Amino acid sequence: MGIFNTLKRAVAWWDSQTLNTQIYTWRKGRLVGEDAQGNRYYQTRDARRRWVIYNGEAEASRVPTDWHGWLHHTYDTPPTSRPLAHKPWEKPHLENLTGTERAHYPEGSILRPRPVERRDYEAWQPE
Repeated sequence: MGIFNTLKRAVAWWDSQTLNTQIYTWRKGRLVGEDAQGNRYYQTRDARRRWVIYNGEAEASRVPTDWHGWLHHTYDTPPTSRPLAHKPWEKPHLENLTGTERAHYPEGSILRPRPVERRDYEAWQPE
């Protein structure tokens, strides 16, 4: 694994889990379930603490709504045993796309991949 990777895991929480989190999970954690993205959800044996170990980058918007409710003690039972009933008009869960190629850029934005050609505006040119 190397000394650099070990040191990185000691402090770099944004890239999966730290070494301390892994030890705590090994000692006190009990696996409750896994979501479609591969995130794994744990709780202590007395069910007082709940946490997630992300599969990849630690981005809170990657947690689906049903798991979010369980993590914050809104629901006592995890979605693996009793999934939430979703409405037919609900879209599937997406993580935060800000800063990615799939982000939404409104009409006329200069950040848009292909800016809209404006015909109602003529740039001033000095004579």
